Amino acid sequence: MKHPKRWLIVPAAGIGRRMQAECPKQYLRIQSRFILDITLSRLLDSVAFDGCMVSLNPSDQWWVSTEASADERISTCLGGHERSDSVLAALQALSERASPDDWVLVHDAARPCVHPADLERLITVLADHPVGGLLAAPVSDTLKRGTGSDVPEVAETVDRRGLWRALTPQMFRYGLLTEALQSAGREQHPVTDESSALEFFGKMPVLVEGRTDNIKVTVPADLELAGFLLSRS
Repeated sequence: MKHPKRWLIVPAAGIGRRMQAECPKQYLRIQSRFILDITLSRLLDSVAFDGCMVSLNPSDQWWVSTEASADERISTCLGGHERSDSVLAALQALSERASPDDWVLVHDAARPCVHPADLERLITVLADHPVGGLLAAPVSDTLKRGTGSDVPEVAETVDRRGLWRALTPQMFRYGLLTEALQSAGREQHPVTDESSALEFFGKMPVLVEGRTDNIKVTVPADLELAGFLLSRS
């Protein structure tokens, strides 16, 4: 049996409105390095990928200044309006190199604290699975559902048993992921991550427990926390 190849996709076409910065959040700096450079180097230095595709915004003016732009392991393509559009564009850019049973790992550009041990666990657990799965963390906080008012009040306490926070990377077979994203697009089904596309397609991704410090830099406070975590890793 032919050994499946392993591809990395990092959608980096977002503009990060919630960060309220002068540049997209993946181009903010931690310890003098772009977040995107940190993310890509941690992934590529931890796992032997057969190739990496980064999807960029058509108006991106920062990529040429990154360390990654000189890395021969990395290719780029134009992303789309939504994350799912960018992932699908990257999959299509790999179409002449990838086979349906190959593995694709999709990782958030602004999630630089991913740990090598989590990557190894994800790949090992899913090695023979027909669909794939994702890193995730069980919910530990008490959850409240709020009312829809300007000053929300507690409507109810939500049972957290069985609830997980989706993390990345999310790892799926190339053919299935491509079909699932295309199907979701045709049906105009909202896709918040790759797993949701596979779920809509009738598949059941595997939850692989990952570290809770695999944070996504979304708001200003996350930047300082990510810097602290990286200084200790």
